[in-house]
Amino acid sequence: MNGVVTPSLNLGGVPERRFECSRAGCREDAPWAILWRNPKIHGPERRKTWLACDEHRATLYDFLEARSFPLEVRTVGELDD
Repeated sequence: MNGVVTPSLNLGGVPERRFECSRAGCREDAPWAILWRNPKIHGPERRKTWLACDEHRATLYDFLEARSFPLEVRTVGELDD
């Protein structure tokens, strides 16, 4: 090694923070959780969660809403562990 420290890549591994934005390339803290499901694939008992920072909350929500997926927005503090 030449003494250069290369930042680690996340690539689907453990995030650096507990709640990190799900937007591609964003690593900001995520105070928001967008719960959604694709009704063509999943029944009402199955929901996925995307986390969002303040900047990307509307973008992620609009992406899912355009597909008519059932959505719910909560704060991350309201999520079950």
